[in-house]
Amino acid sequence: MRRIRLTVSYDGTEYCGWQIQPNGITIEEILNDRISRITGEDIRVIGASRTDSGVHALGNVAVFDTESSIPAERFSYALNRKLPRDIVIVRSDEVEESWHPRYQEEITKTYEYHIYNGKVPDPLKLRYSAFVSFPLDVEKMREGAAYLRGEHDFASFCNVRTNVSDTVRTIYEIGVQKEAGEIVIRVKGNGFLYNMVRIIAGVLIRVGRGFYTPEKVKDILEAKERTAQGVTAPPEGLVLKEIRYGG
Repeated sequence: MRRIRLTVSYDGTEYCGWQIQPNGITIEEILNDRISRITGEDIRVIGASRTDSGVHALGNVAVFDTESSIPAERFSYALNRKLPRDIVIVRSDEVEESWHPRYQEEITKTYEYHIYNGKVPDPLKLRYSAFVSFPLDVEKMREGAAYLRGEHDFASFCNVRTNVSDTVRTIYEIGVQKEAGEIVIRVKGNGFLYNMVRIIAGVLIRVGRGFYTPEKVKDILEAKERTAQGVTAPPEGLVLKEIRYGG
């Protein structure tokens, strides 16, 4: 038995997230089906990050086990001929049979949240950014974001349905930049709770609009309570940029 690792890029607009759901098509479901067709086996992939409905990825990671003799690096080519245009295998390689995409000693995930800040929506950006028509103060957003850097209990920044006992996470880097007409919130950390990045984005948008002071971010963080005035930004602005293993 061999374990094959895939780096997966996708536009999540038309999908109900990564994980198989009873109410719609998901990335995981599509991958299982196409890999099974190629190998003639009943394949079930294991993903590194279970992105939500409408969320995008440039570098999600998944593995599957197979007895197929297809060279590992050829799976990307074979799959890209079978997959819909909005799902692409960036690369494929072979890893040890015990290698798991969620349970490695050192994992760093990088997310970006894109905001189109203009007077009217741009139809070419609607699928990949959240639209905010009110002016946003980027410097204030940076000041608020700085309170989130480091190791903290992020209980105030997760969905109430989050089913984990430990809500402590470490954010290594967080920044807010204005790039090509968009405001981009870039967050790098060792792991993220359910909806965590979208809630960070929602809170920082409120800071940018002047509803919250930058110091309010610190107050929300220290409350360690999901109902502490956090706001979840819409999914279309979020993209999983990269997952790195081993530092």
